[in-house]
Amino acid sequence: MNTKAPTVVRDIMSRDCYRVTGNTSVATLVAGLALHRLPGAPVVDERDHLIGFVSEMDVMGKLLDSAYHDEEPAPVRELMRHEVLTVTPNKSIADLAQEMLGTKPKVYPVVEGERLVGIVTRRDVVSAILQMRGH
Repeated sequence: MNTKAPTVVRDIMSRDCYRVTGNTSVATLVAGLALHRLPGAPVVDERDHLIGFVSEMDVMGKLLDSAYHDEEPAPVRELMRHEVLTVTPNKSIADLAQEMLGTKPKVYPVVEGERLVGIVTRRDVVSAILQMRGH
C-alpha cells in the first residue's frame, strides 16, 4: 500500500476535536481535557467561531484561588485567552513545526474563515515529520 506522507495541516488535524463554550464550567472543562488527553481546548460561540483558548495552566491558578476563598470557580469565558495562535488547514507541516519550536502552544486550533475546523498538536506534527522521513 503506497500512502502519501502528509504535507499540510489538513492531512493530520483532528476534525472532531474537543471544544467548549464560554459558559462551560471549569469542572466540565477539566474532565473533558482529561478524557481527550489535551492540555487545552478551543472556546467557540454558538456558530463554532473561535473566540478563545483555555488551557490547564489558565485554570490552575484560578482553581487554587477559588478553593482558597471557598468560591465557585469562574466559567471558561472568564479564564480563556482571547489572543489565540491559530493555523489554517493548508499550512505546511514543516512551517508549523518551525513555529512550534520554542515556547509556542502545544495545541493549535485550525481555523478556516473564522470557523474552528479542528486542532493540531505537537504530537501530530512530530508523527507527520517521521512519516515524511519514511519511518
